[in-house]
Amino acid sequence: MNRGQLIAILIGVFAFAGLALTAIAGGDDEPTTVAAAPASSGDDAAQDSGGGDTADDGAAQADDTDADNGTSDEDVAALPAPENLGPAGTLTDLDGWLQTDATQFEDFDGQVRIVQFWTFGCINCKNTLDQIGFLYDTYGPDGLEVIGVHTPEFDFEKDPDAIAEAAVNLNVTWPIALDTRKTNFRSWQEGRRFWPRTYVVDANGDIRFDHIGEFGGSSYDELEATIAYLTANGGA
Repeated sequence: MNRGQLIAILIGVFAFAGLALTAIAGGDDEPTTVAAAPASSGDDAAQDSGGGDTADDGAAQADDTDADNGTSDEDVAALPAPENLGPAGTLTDLDGWLQTDATQFEDFDGQVRIVQFWTFGCINCKNTLDQIGFLYDTYGPDGLEVIGVHTPEFDFEKDPDAIAEAAVNLNVTWPIALDTRKTNFRSWQEGRRFWPRTYVVDANGDIRFDHIGEFGGSSYDELEATIAYLTANGGA
């Protein structure tokens, strides 16, 4: 997707952002979701491959060439701000990090961050990785960081060596936080909990995008629009 195409869709995306974004529920309320997912065992739920949003191949393979069409960074900066959904959590009681020298979530303070809860055995998680990788490559130079919070559903997904091998095979090049005991998976998601769940956290530590499941055309456009706005506006 070139810059001109992105600008053409941003205003429309933000016009219905209140419907597309998912607010973090308080208390014991179940989150309102864009893409409903069936519950699995216990209180955790994996996004079923037959339901909810499906990946948009066109979005995943978007053209990264910025055509000369008269659109500037100032045009992006002037667009309406994505909704502020409130403060993000932190990451605690981790079993370590992979692919980074960071030792805590606070090491990434002041950056625009995609924070995704995922596990390498989840097909729906895998179906988001190319799109996230594209955004990381495209907006990383503008300050975007990605943190994959690896939260295993099954025992075979708990081995750090298996996670590291899967990261190579899946072309996951960003930092991975090991949430083996699901501490953060549960604290970030009150009520029912899902794989994958993708947040965008701004430079002030507030959530500006929250999506359950794979990315369809509109949800991917909203994700990219949010990142484009934040990186063009100093992260907030």
